[in-house]
Amino acid sequence: MRAHLGDRLVIESPATGATRRDGEVVGLHHKDGTPPYDVRWSDTQAVTLVFPGPDAHLLHPGHEPGTAREPSRRPGTAGAGADSGAHRSGACHTSDLGRRVAAERERQGLTRAETARRARMAPAYLAYLEEHQADPSLATLINLAGALNTTVQALRGGDTEMPTGQGVALAHPRLLDLGPEECRTLLSTHGVGRVAVSAPDGPAVVPVNYEVVDDVIAFRTAPDSVLAAAVGSDTAFEVDRVDEAMSQGWSVLAVGPARRVTDPDDVRRLTEHTHTAPWAGGEREMWVTIRPTTLTGRRISPADH
Repeated sequence: MRAHLGDRLVIESPATGATRRDGEVVGLHHKDGTPPYDVRWSDTQAVTLVFPGPDAHLLHPGHEPGTAREPSRRPGTAGAGADSGAHRSGACHTSDLGRRVAAERERQGLTRAETARRARMAPAYLAYLEEHQADPSLATLINLAGALNTTVQALRGGDTEMPTGQGVALAHPRLLDLGPEECRTLLSTHGVGRVAVSAPDGPAVVPVNYEVVDDVIAFRTAPDSVLAAAVGSDTAFEVDRVDEAMSQGWSVLAVGPARRVTDPDDVRRLTEHTHTAPWAGGEREMWVTIRPTTLTGRRISPADH
């Protein structure tokens, strides 16, 4: 028997075929995947050291109890090699769940070890969830969401079509004005912001991927886009972050003249500092910069913080 992190260990009666118990393999003690295993049981959520007996078999992530049994294999057999290859081919594709977990962990500045400790799981299992196609149990997702101060729905991506801010407001919120330095710090994290422009068809607010280089906000667009209308006028740029689970967040508003970057050296310098490509895709090689003349911000937090 050879397990991988995330496999499900099923123990069933040889006589009736009825499932007695199952759980996730969350820890390996041997590199080749042979027993024993650390297993988080689905009925108690307790993690125990397990030496599987003849009534146990393994299911790969995505399989449900009751599907074809995973046979035991001896090192050096053709079956063992095929099994290892199958896992390697599937392991090279990170799931959307894994990407969301890793992104949220990194956004909060948490290490894998600290996140795993909070979620009561092995760091190696968290690494597996972030880097492989995995199908963790609901209990594991609940623990992980709690460790990251978010929700299971958010980790699964079920809220991507929903606007933020629909959670319950804090019982005793405090609204604070942010100073210029804190505004600059929050603004400099780069990401997605919103540009308010006076377009030919009327006022518009357009989300855009942006960078901050030498205190100048920079973004790429197309010459015939709505954003191009910002060039030559004072423009408002807003960025915010909302913690839906905690009902708190901040926003920063920058106002200043927008100009098109035409100098080849300036264009090259901006391109070299780019962290992400425009999500909208297409040909967007026109750089626009906004140099803030005013910079204000606000933060909502619990009154006792």
